[in-house]
Amino acid sequence: MIRIGLRDARAHLGRFAMSIVAIALGVAFVVGSFGFRAMMNDQVAQMMATNADHDVYVRGTDRTDDGDDGSAAVSASGVSSSKYNPVATDLTGTIDAVPGTEPVAVTYAVSGLVLVDGAGDPVSTMGSPTLGIGMSAEHPWRAATFTAGTYPSGDGEVALHEFAARRAGLTVGDTAKVVYDDGPRDVTVSGVFATSSAQAGAIILGLDPATAKHYSDLKTSDPTTTDAIGVYGDANGGAPLTDAQQRSLADAVNAALPADAHAHAVTGDEYRAEATSSTQDALGFVQPLILIFAAIALFVGSFIIANTFSMIVRESMRGYALLRSIGASPMQVFATVIVQALVLGAIGSALGIGLGWGMTELIAAGLARMGTPLSGSAAPSATDALTGLAVGLMVTLVGAAMPARHAAYAPPIQAMNETVNPERPVARRGAAGAALCVLGAAAWLWIWRIAAMDGVPTGVPALDGFAAWTGAGWPLGVGAACLVVGVIVLGPALVGPAGTVLGWIPAHVFRVTGRLAARNLARARRRSANTAAALFVGVAIVSCLGVIASSAKASVNGIVDTGLKADFAVMSASSGRIPQGAEDAIRAVDGIKSVSANRFLFGAKFDGERVRGMTFAAQDTLFTDVFAPEAESGDANAALRGGQLVVGKDIADDRGWKVGDTVDVSTENTVVDEDATRKAAQDYQDQVAARIAQLQTELAQQTAARQVAAAQQTAAQIQQIGDEARQVDQSRFVRTTTRRVSRQVTVGAIIDNSVYRTCIIVNDALGDELGTKETMVTMAMYLAAEPGQDLASLETRLREAVRPYYVVSVMNRDDYKSTMGSMVDQVLLILYALLALSIVIAIFGIVNTLALSVSERTREIGLLRAIGTSRGQVRGMLGIEAAIIAVFGTLLGLVVGVAAGVVIRATYAADGLEVLSIPWGQIGLFLALSVLVGLVASVSPASHALRQPVLDAVGDE
Repeated sequence: MIRIGLRDARAHLGRFAMSIVAIALGVAFVVGSFGFRAMMNDQVAQMMATNADHDVYVRGTDRTDDGDDGSAAVSASGVSSSKYNPVATDLTGTIDAVPGTEPVAVTYAVSGLVLVDGAGDPVSTMGSPTLGIGMSAEHPWRAATFTAGTYPSGDGEVALHEFAARRAGLTVGDTAKVVYDDGPRDVTVSGVFATSSAQAGAIILGLDPATAKHYSDLKTSDPTTTDAIGVYGDANGGAPLTDAQQRSLADAVNAALPADAHAHAVTGDEYRAEATSSTQDALGFVQPLILIFAAIALFVGSFIIANTFSMIVRESMRGYALLRSIGASPMQVFATVIVQALVLGAIGSALGIGLGWGMTELIAAGLARMGTPLSGSAAPSATDALTGLAVGLMVTLVGAAMPARHAAYAPPIQAMNETVNPERPVARRGAAGAALCVLGAAAWLWIWRIAAMDGVPTGVPALDGFAAWTGAGWPLGVGAACLVVGVIVLGPALVGPAGTVLGWIPAHVFRVTGRLAARNLARARRRSANTAAALFVGVAIVSCLGVIASSAKASVNGIVDTGLKADFAVMSASSGRIPQGAEDAIRAVDGIKSVSANRFLFGAKFDGERVRGMTFAAQDTLFTDVFAPEAESGDANAALRGGQLVVGKDIADDRGWKVGDTVDVSTENTVVDEDATRKAAQDYQDQVAARIAQLQTELAQQTAARQVAAAQQTAAQIQQIGDEARQVDQSRFVRTTTRRVSRQVTVGAIIDNSVYRTCIIVNDALGDELGTKETMVTMAMYLAAEPGQDLASLETRLREAVRPYYVVSVMNRDDYKSTMGSMVDQVLLILYALLALSIVIAIFGIVNTLALSVSERTREIGLLRAIGTSRGQVRGMLGIEAAIIAVFGTLLGLVVGVAAGVVIRATYAADGLEVLSIPWGQIGLFLALSVLVGLVASVSPASHALRQPVLDAVGDE
């Protein structure tokens, strides 16, 4: 029986072509997702080995979840160990005294920089940061090798990573600009360096350590602490230490650390392993996203496989009946079909594994062209390949199982009759599908009711409690599953009516071919429905996303048109922070009535707990000149001006707050102790003065004794001490203290705007009490023009004011709407590209179904041609069949997809999807394309049908 199955597989291999393509595409997504994840993991591991390359790291001992302490002093890679408490920077002296260490210093990294090339254009890449790292000959970055020039000296020089240099078109000696938080600075390129791994498109600048420390300190509330201190060992003459050497050095450092330092040394390997795992976990969301689309593609492909085997089994029923009549058991007949499925699955999976590998390589090449080169390996592992093979075989077996069962259990006598095997009735199946559709629609109506009635859908405590328990997620998912499965099950019962309705126009325009096409579909309702179902799934998801995207953009436009009072919005591409210099420049522009700068307050606690939302300080003009509040209770404008809390409804509901409640608002910030700092500086000066006075006494004695050599040595020592005192880094005298601020603040208003639902807003005065200048960063500004101002002229002046900062954008209302809408489009573009695969597979399904249908109807088509049907009429008949199938599947997808989009929009209306917008133009385009898809899909089957001589077709067995 295995030989028979293999023989049949070889005989039908041409008919399996489209199924093989479907399996290959689905498996390619599976293997590609694993390969891409492995490539990213490899890239992260390589970057960690390069960028966090110290032999030992000293970090905190206490785990913390804060991670927003503002510290910017990190390793050379910018890798932060913020899961632990920060450690004091002055531990470097203690660590430096440990035998076996290279000179120890904190490596400072500065984010949010912008490199400007010689032509005045900012240098950036897709989504990758620009990072400045302190490095010098005394404190080098071991993984960096200079290919030209040398380390930077002073704030007027920078060294560039070779990728940054190539991207900017700069070489050693060229002049460029670096934009810091306090403004742009002219710099000279001192050198170009390379690293062993690609930096994933990051623009890395080497800064003089003092410059890096200065700008790092500006962004931290506590310049005396850092996340981690990296230590190089000297045992191998500058080469990395072995694991045993790292452990020995870490033990020695731990022995030297003070007991109260809250610091602990770990080996570099341990540090890198933890950082690598953390980063890889953060990137892990990519793989499930791709696997979702792989599942969709394979689900769609399974319809093609089922159709293929159904028609092949139908054609081979007489052969299977003969096998049964000579003693073959049902399981043996079943096995012959399964063998064919295994061959099909193996071929498709093998092609899919290669295609998935190629897909990963193509993604890597595309990222490199867009400025994000990767050096991680894209080759799938043996486990990935076996997973792809298993998935392909499983999907094929599932698709072939029902046709194989039908072949095995059909009565032999009935199967031998060439005129039998009529299609089974679909009434019971239609009833089951309709029931599932009703159940799914009921679940969606329940969600809509919950959303419309603000979580209290019925007023009946038991039902309302059930609604609170389920939430929106479960009913939404259950409803979607029921509707998708229900439509697929119901499909055959709809084919007849759909053929009559959709075939009405073709039947009247093309009387013969149109009627034949509609009747042909009705003769094979299950097959036609399965083919349409493949297209239905993809179109449903695409149209659902289309409604959500259109509603999101319409909601944003509605907010801007009806809620935004400001004339301009200002945002920054530099880590979202607007530099203080740019903010000052904007405020100095003539013609501005008010400037509202939203400063985010990190780390605030309310009654001792963090809230799930944002806390920011705003000016009194926020509600009058930016966004008008929709107050659920209280007066938001008066509350903000009066120093009370203005709370978004989601947070208020979550915390159970009401207007008039008193909340304990607390923060902890590390601030400079001015008195202690002044005393430390004065103590140093006193020590220097005392030392110089002592040496001057010795010098006078040596001079009187005519000890010329000793006197010269003492004079030089005095000079050296004086020079060192004048050049001393003043930051070494900074003393800090932890300032704990707690205020009892009244909830003055609760607001329901979608813009503010997850925010707590305080005024500037309270914000300044709770935060510090370093921790409160401006992330957005809104500007209102004075009455009568020429907005176009004012916009020009504003853009001129921020031009030196390069990354700050001034947007008018139309620009702001366009920017918000383009963010939605960028996300959906990726989803549409992934979903396009399921549409492509569905098109292959139509081609496959028509091709097999033509093969099945060889004699019928031959008879039509024998009685005078022209070649054009045959092409037209098959084209109309394909177009009706495509339009049928598209209409089902549009109805379910648009309904899903409407329900999702209603469910999340309170979160910003306030306006329902159905993209009718897109829907019309889908329908037009479905007709085109059907016509294109019919070309190859029609050509095959017409190539066969009429007499051969009529005599076909």
